[in-house]
Parts: sequence; structure tokens; C-alpha cells
Amino acid sequence: MQTRTLGQGFTVSALSLGCMGYGKSREIPDRAQMINLLREAVDLGMDFFDTAEVYGPWTNEEMVGEAFAGIRQQVRIATKFGWDIDQTTGEHRGGVNSKPSQIRSAVEGSLRRLRTEYIDLLYQHRVDPNVPMEDVAGVVKDLVAEGKVLHFGLSEASAQSIRRAHAVHPVTALQSEYSLWTREPEAEIIPTLQELGIGFVPFSPLGKGFLTGKIDAGTAFNSDDFRGQIPRFTAEARQANQALVSLLKTIADRHGATPAQIALAWLLAQKPWIVPLFGTRSLDRFQENIGALSVTLSDTDLKEIRDGAEAVPIQGARYPEAMLKRSGL
Repeated sequence: MQTRTLGQGFTVSALSLGCMGYGKSREIPDRAQMINLLREAVDLGMDFFDTAEVYGPWTNEEMVGEAFAGIRQQVRIATKFGWDIDQTTGEHRGGVNSKPSQIRSAVEGSLRRLRTEYIDLLYQHRVDPNVPMEDVAGVVKDLVAEGKVLHFGLSEASAQSIRRAHAVHPVTALQSEYSLWTREPEAEIIPTLQELGIGFVPFSPLGKGFLTGKIDAGTAFNSDDFRGQIPRFTAEARQANQALVSLLKTIADRHGATPAQIALAWLLAQKPWIVPLFGTRSLDRFQENIGALSVTLSDTDLKEIRDGAEAVPIQGARYPEAMLKRSGL
């Protein structure tokens, strides 16, 4: 598999697998299958995997730790702190918490659950408005000095927060949503990352499945599917946003590819330090997605995609309003 280099010389596979869906809740009914998929991903050349203490909480990190036991040197593991989780019971109390003591407790727990002596990339999951960014970066800087963390990252942080953190300890990567239907990072975030030499790990590069072309206005979501609560996934919004999927299908047909592969290839073409982070529970979908690395979009393709996307006014917010406020977004 191709590799890419994020900030601070951190080299990883050109695509990353997000493990959130493999145990976002406490129970993981298909745990054995998910562990097998993670190991098969390594066999297929991927080495960059993403988890967080809040996924479960804790059960996801435990599963990732089990999956990579014995092959730790072959993988790069990213995890996250920052939500207000009781470090004794695992209760997710809501809201954020990046107090220095909380960060240290969270990291010790992550190390234990991941069965490792170090975390390759440690993200602050959400900025805590009650804790100065300089204090957060200072704690991570100490953890790096202690050898418990190798690289520092931020998630969904503003350009100002990125600059403040980077001034204390070099930031390796930012993780935020970015795709053809979520392009807000292009205005200020991407120029800031380029200026500072920080890599970008976009999550939801396939628009939570919408850009694959497998969802339309008639799709019914199960009661436990979070997309059913997202304004962008109302039937009306899905109908309005189908024009973007039609654009991807046009380009895909030209390349003998799928819409998902074109959406990922478009992201890969934006900057050489962008490493898209996708999630899947299926080996077939995993193989389809990494096939994007074999798709080379021409300048003509890229212009057609950009012009076509700009002509589609995306309908619906990417998260419910209450969640945006709770996350400080």
C-alpha cells in the first residue's frame, strides 16, 4: 500500500481505518469478525488505525488491543482523550474534560487497554473551552518526553487552537470532517495546516455512506442508526444532495471505478499530506475503498468534480444542533 507523511515526519499508510463502528456501544456482538477484519487489513498493507477511549467507552480500545497483540510493531495506533469519562467506572458523563489529571488518567487507561507501551498518535478529541490549549499541549509534551506518546494531534479544532497548541508542542495531525459534501476546512483549516506543516486526517470521507451511491431518498434507517438523527440525512436533504452522487457516478464510470473510490481519490488528490480515514465492517468494502489508491484523477476530472460540487448547494447540517453545541462545533 502507498504511504503518506503527516506532520513531524510521521509516515503511515495512505488510507486509515476508523474502528469506531466496531464497538461504539458497550457490546460488540461481532467482535470476533471485527478483530479478523483488522488483522486482514494489516495483511493487505494498512498500518494506520484509529480508535478512542470514548468508543464504548473503552470496549473499542480493548478490541483493538486484542486485534494487534503480537503485531504491535506493524501498526500505527491513534487514540483520543477529551470527553468527560469517569476513569473508574467508564461512565460517559457528557461534555468535555481535558484537565491535565484527566488526560493522564485517560492515557494510562488507553495504554492498558491497547496492550502497548506507547501511543503513536494521541488526539485531543474535542477542544475544552475551560482548559487553556497551552496546558493541554504541555501535558502531551510531557507524555512525549516520557515515551508514552509519539505524536500529538487535534480533532475538530479551530485554526486558532491549532496555532496555540503547535506553539507549545508540534502538532502532527488534525482530524476533522472533510469530503466533497463537507468542505468547510478549505477556507481556513487547510491553509493553516499547510503553513505549519501539519497533516490532515479527514473522517467521514464518504459522507457517512452517502457518497457511495448506496443511499437515496427512499432509504430507511434502523432505529439505532445515528444517521436518522442527522439533518443532512432527512429524505428531503438526501433527495436534494443526490446531484453530488450523480456527479461522482459520472466520473466513476469514466474510470471503471465506484463513486466511493472517486470520493476518496478526490481527497487524496487535494494534498499529499491528507490521509482519509474511512470505516467499514466489511472486507469487500475495505478492498473497494483501498482500490481508490489505484485511481488517478486528471486535472480535467478534478476541475469537473470541483465545478460540479460547487453547483450543488448541500442541504442539511452535518450534525443535530444540540450535538454541535455540546461538541463546541
